[in-house]
Amino acid sequence: MDLYVLLKVAHVVGAAVLLGSGAGIAFFMLMAHRTRDPALIAHTAGIVVLADTLFTASAVILQPITGGALAHLAGYPLFTGWIGLSLILYVFTGLCWLPVVWIQIRLRDLAIQAATTGAPLPARYFRLFRLWFVLGFPAFAAVLGLVWLMVTKPAL
Repeated sequence: MDLYVLLKVAHVVGAAVLLGSGAGIAFFMLMAHRTRDPALIAHTAGIVVLADTLFTASAVILQPITGGALAHLAGYPLFTGWIGLSLILYVFTGLCWLPVVWIQIRLRDLAIQAATTGAPLPARYFRLFRLWFVLGFPAFAAVLGLVWLMVTKPAL
């Protein structure tokens, strides 16, 4: 196998990890939230924070590296056309994802505190969860857009 094929496989796997971890994290956080059980939410949010750190963050770092190398090897200019649009969507996704990670940590900590003290989840938890939920939609849509651009390579 040549370098281009290896980079392409790594890039596609990275895109799958971003899409899959995003969908999985959203699903598990939503299911835990629906229980209103602070101990279950704390446990799930702890796993979600770990998964985001291990999987999502790794893919976030590798995607521009593999994508840039692929563009260079294929002779595509980096900041124009579908690659330029991909970079804009990638930055936009990151601007949504970074606060989401912070919110997940806060949700975990608030749930731990409630579970430890036997108190119900505080109002701040619910406000943060709504923000987390709202930020997830544009970020996930942007990742879907990135996958579409990567596969179709439209002439823009």
